[in-house]
Amino acid sequence: MDLPARVIIFCPALELKNKPGRLMAVSPSGYFEVRLDFADRNHTALLPISGTALVFSEPNFSSEILPEIER
Repeated sequence: MDLPARVIIFCPALELKNKPGRLMAVSPSGYFEVRLDFADRNHTALLPISGTALVFSEPNFSSEILPEIER
């Protein structure tokens, strides 16, 4: 997984649904570090992995199966 990566974020705790952002890092402490645009400004947010879903904006172009990501 190449970082940073463009993602679409779903996080009910912050009422984020279909919010575009950029995944910067995955913390061993259980958080996604993401950058989001709010009110024409860029903000960094730490979102809990257990309560957040990310969809990568770039589709997979190859038909090979990607290795599992350790969680």
